[in-house]
Amino acid sequence: MDWGTDLWDQYDGIDKHTQSGLDLVDRYVKFVRERTEIEQNYAKQLRNLSKKYLKRGSKEEQECGFTNHQSFQDIVNELNDYAGQRELIAENMMTGICVELTKYLQDLKQERKTYLADAKKAQQNLEISFKQLENTKRRFAKEWGEAEKATQQAEKIENDTNAMKADVEKVKQHAHVKTHTAEECRNDYAAQLQKYNKEQNTFYYTEIPQLFNKLQDMDERRIRCLAEGYSQFAEVEKKVLPIITKCLDGISMAGRNTNGKQDSLRFIEQHKSGFERPAEVDFEDYSQGIKPASSDANLNQPKIRTKLWPFSHKKTKSPAAEDFSHLPPEQRKKRLQSKIDDITKELQKELDQSEALEKMRGVYERNPQMGDPASLEPQITQTSQNVGRLRGQLTKYESWLAEAFRGDDSTNTAVNNNQHCSMSADPSQNIYSEFDEDFDEDVETPIGKATALYTFQGSSQGTVSITSVSPGSSQGTVSITSVSPGSSQGTVSITSVCLQVPVRGQCL
Repeated sequence: MDWGTDLWDQYDGIDKHTQSGLDLVDRYVKFVRERTEIEQNYAKQLRNLSKKYLKRGSKEEQECGFTNHQSFQDIVNELNDYAGQRELIAENMMTGICVELTKYLQDLKQERKTYLADAKKAQQNLEISFKQLENTKRRFAKEWGEAEKATQQAEKIENDTNAMKADVEKVKQHAHVKTHTAEECRNDYAAQLQKYNKEQNTFYYTEIPQLFNKLQDMDERRIRCLAEGYSQFAEVEKKVLPIITKCLDGISMAGRNTNGKQDSLRFIEQHKSGFERPAEVDFEDYSQGIKPASSDANLNQPKIRTKLWPFSHKKTKSPAAEDFSHLPPEQRKKRLQSKIDDITKELQKELDQSEALEKMRGVYERNPQMGDPASLEPQITQTSQNVGRLRGQLTKYESWLAEAFRGDDSTNTAVNNNQHCSMSADPSQNIYSEFDEDFDEDVETPIGKATALYTFQGSSQGTVSITSVSPGSSQGTVSITSVSPGSSQGTVSITSVCLQVPVRGQCL
């Protein structure tokens, strides 16, 4: 079975089918090209990752003496080699599939165009021949009709006894000429009909079958080439699998080479001092004239402001409020959730912009010729302010939403989300005055302030537990680890914590 025999009358179908095949090749080329771009980006990201975590310098070299550090560096190196194999996959796919199929596709398009043009031309030639046949046929019909009319006229005059002989001869002569002309037209029509039938036979049994069979052959060659491209999509990766496996084996080997006992022994060797342990500390009687540590720091009781739900059963138009409290509960929750979604989207946009600016600044710092890092500072500052503002709004609206879920009953009261409580210390007092004689320097002023907001279920005003003060490089830091829950609802805002911690002191 072939197209020329079985599909002799399906020119439009063959046209559409072959075009669809070429479109598929083009789509596959685009598909592979996008795959190579993914591989290239993946390899680039892996190389950047390896570069980021590849340690250099004396300190790093010392750390690499430990097996767990060295194994991690081995993993980083193996990952870099793995990235190279991904680049090789992308390169081979581009050259072996995309380039070859693109070139072959152009040849197929030209070949198909030629075959279809030849079929069109043959069709046009047959149509021209048919028109000529129709013209000769119409001329024959016309001339034959005129000849018959002339013959009838001659017979009529000849049978007329009153007709003159000259007139009779003239009419006979005219009829003879017309009959002769009709015979010539008949012969022309017969010859043209024979010619057309021959051309039609050649068109349907020779030209069209040959062209359609060539198109069939072209389409089958396209499919074979495309099938080879399909196979190469896997073969390209299979060729580098041995090296990829070797990289993965190297990573596994790095895990097996990690030895905790060996690292502990090496650490002992590096940091063992050799000093004797100190003797016992003598008892010192602090009851003799030594005042206990004291502090005038106190906690200001939080002031809670409550507000009544402004929506009443009376149908009055309430003024619009920022927290949408003028709306019914369900509508308020919907509006608040919508507002939260909008703020979240805007915040994410600002965070993405901030990240992009930071990356750009990093690029400028590494490559000054590309731009001045200082030129980005206004945008970075503005973006940072926007992020802070949006985060504040997000917290505010989330608090209002939580209040909305708690305040479905219009007769209940809700806690204002902007509650604050403050905790301060008198900077003039030194809580470590008792130990002044043990240190070379005094702390005269607080080292700084910390601000934090915690929402919790508390008893009226809530409680905060500060459990540890850790020494820092200068005067120490404070860690707030817990907020104790109570029986009702409350929000505690720690607006300032004044710290007075000696440089070498530690309070637990």
